[in-house]
Amino acid sequence: MKAYVDGLKMLARRELSEAQIRQRLARKGHSQSEIDEAVERLRGERAIDDTRVAEAIARTETSIKRRGKLRVRMQIQRAGIGQDIAKRAIAEVFSGIDDDELIEASLRKRLRQRETIANDREFQRLYRYLVGQGFETDKIMRALERKRK
Repeated sequence: MKAYVDGLKMLARRELSEAQIRQRLARKGHSQSEIDEAVERLRGERAIDDTRVAEAIARTETSIKRRGKLRVRMQIQRAGIGQDIAKRAIAEVFSGIDDDELIEASLRKRLRQRETIANDREFQRLYRYLVGQGFETDKIMRALERKRK
């Protein structure tokens, strides 16, 4: 019962995946059987829903942090959510997003309103940055070539 209450308190602050709840309850010293019982009850009440959490992570990563599919998938999996759920959430969120526009938005922010890339060194730096943000390399190259002098 105490593990259930602790789990509810955690979920009251923010959305967490089942794996995250399990880790945090274990850190608080609850036994495995208490954790299993609490998670089962929370899942039954739909307080824990990995699909909902994955979609929330994907929306945050794209709309606020302007990240690409690869980085979004990594963040979802880091939350302990399975690959199948991650793929579905990414497909759902990215169905209404233009990848090229997302790259352009990241570039505009990085170039600070300039329209062109100054030199090869800056080109390489921007390329590394965009790869780190999880965008596909062929799309990055097309976007960067358009911005080159």
